[in-house]
Amino acid sequence: MGTPSAPDREYDVDADGVRIAVHEWGRETDPVLMVVHGGFDFARTFDVFAPMVAAEGWRVVGWDHRGHGDSEHAALYSWEADLRDAAAVFDHVAPERPVPVIGHSKGGALLIQLADAQPFRISSLVNLDGIPARRPVPDVAEHERTKMLSSEVTGWLDHRRATAGSSRRPGTIDELARRRGRMNPRLTPEWLRYLVTVGAYESDDGWRWKIDPSMRMGGFGPWRPEWALMRLPGLGVPFLGVLCTEVEEMGWGTLPQHVERYLPPGGRVELIHEVGHFMHIERPELVLEMALEHIGGAT
Repeated sequence: MGTPSAPDREYDVDADGVRIAVHEWGRETDPVLMVVHGGFDFARTFDVFAPMVAAEGWRVVGWDHRGHGDSEHAALYSWEADLRDAAAVFDHVAPERPVPVIGHSKGGALLIQLADAQPFRISSLVNLDGIPARRPVPDVAEHERTKMLSSEVTGWLDHRRATAGSSRRPGTIDELARRRGRMNPRLTPEWLRYLVTVGAYESDDGWRWKIDPSMRMGGFGPWRPEWALMRLPGLGVPFLGVLCTEVEEMGWGTLPQHVERYLPPGGRVELIHEVGHFMHIERPELVLEMALEHIGGAT
């Protein structure tokens, strides 16, 4: 899995009043390449992969989504808020030209929508197991879609209300690593313990993950995962999707046959065998080779 390295620079960006923590690896004068983490993750999960990309001549920039890692917790969360935060980071580090992006899981799905809505920001897109396709895209009338969204919003707000005063359960480094291991069964105990030291904070009664306790699995607000497929065909930037065969709790379970008919012109999808959802941690050299073959060299 490689040896992790801390970012070379860390700072905050203001995203419409929410403090977003940004992490950078590599020389500040090198061309920018963005990496985007998944749900219930944080940018420091790239501590092995990002330095490898930086060694190829890139200034690698990642950020913690609101409510994750070192970014500020917010009163409410939504998919659109994450997109606005992404735009704020892009505006700060790459305001004048499109840049290549690599997104994992939720981060990959976010980038599909950003590339669809604002293609001027992105020169090429590598999506690491971030193409949700658990259910067929619903073919229903618009008034039915409105009812579906209403139920999503109601359930989401009820959950926010119930967890407003909650805090994450404390534990030792080993205890938090074991909990994380249930969601990341293919990652080593050493790596999981390392994640605790960069993704949790120590208080008087133990370590707690920095993730907002009001967030739940898939807690992106009123959003259905398979909606990403509806935007995929319209992408106008070079697209590579990388999928895996080993199913994990935090993965989407998507296979090439679920995606191929939705690919944009010139887009392609590749499958890595015997690798799980966190492919950039489990097989960083292979993922790096595939990503840079698609993106090209730093210029």
